Amino acid sequence: MRQVDEVIRASLHSEVVLVRQVSEYIIHSGGKRLRPALLLLTAGACGVPGPQARILAAVVEFIHTATLLHDDVVDESSLRRGRETANELFGNAASVLVGDFLYSRAFQMMVSVGRMRVMEVLSEATNIIAEGEVLQLMNCNDADVDEARYLQVIRYKTAKLFEAASRLGGVLADADAMLEDGLARYGMHLGTAFQIIDDVLDYSGNEADTGKHLGDDLAEGKPTLPLIYARDRGTPEIAAAIRTAIETGGLEEFDAVLKAVHESGALEAAREAARAEAGLARDALSGLPDSQYKNALIELADFAVARSH
Repeated sequence: MRQVDEVIRASLHSEVVLVRQVSEYIIHSGGKRLRPALLLLTAGACGVPGPQARILAAVVEFIHTATLLHDDVVDESSLRRGRETANELFGNAASVLVGDFLYSRAFQMMVSVGRMRVMEVLSEATNIIAEGEVLQLMNCNDADVDEARYLQVIRYKTAKLFEAASRLGGVLADADAMLEDGLARYGMHLGTAFQIIDDVLDYSGNEADTGKHLGDDLAEGKPTLPLIYARDRGTPEIAAAIRTAIETGGLEEFDAVLKAVHESGALEAAREAARAEAGLARDALSGLPDSQYKNALIELADFAVARSH
């Protein structure tokens, strides 16, 4: 990971000072680096840790960071990972344009690897992530969103890059289609579990740990899984309050909604859904031989569900 950070640092160079400032601010703002770690671990599990894996790990982090820059502008967010967002600090225009720079730099780097299959995987992932962003926008303030529509958004928006990062470890090793698909399934289920827990923490986390305000999702009118479960399992009065809160993005109702989410068992039900996804992720690794890398991937699935930040 230190070597990946060196690749990231070298690849952020631009003659345009503001591009460097915004890029370095967001890249070095304390992210978990899960997606690049996934690529390194799956490549190692397939026997090919090396320079190409480190380049692609940096590419995956750039794509992820570009989506964060654009996300925060769309969501009008002011806080991420306990720090001011780039759009709060540098403005919306700079954030959008530097996000574009990171996307284009990522594509320059993946071309340098010289493998068409890599281009196929990452270009498809980037396109599907964009579709997920639009789907999420369409779902905002829609109190009728059900679990299936919610899962479609997070499979596109979040899990797709986890899936691509995991698949690329197999691609670099010229793994057979069965193993490559198994790695991709691992990443998809891991990413889904990870996002469900993110949404649980919006109603149960410690703000100092999560680096975001409780209720941010509700303020943006996002019908996430804890809200969907609480709406569907609560009394008619609770369901009506949750529907109104989603439709208006009104934090006036937040205390009542928070109480309903906790008392309805929605958080535990969502955690159980995340645990099921993590179990499917672990099962998808059955084609890998035993190694320290495989063990780490299994531990990562456990961490995705047990974490508090």
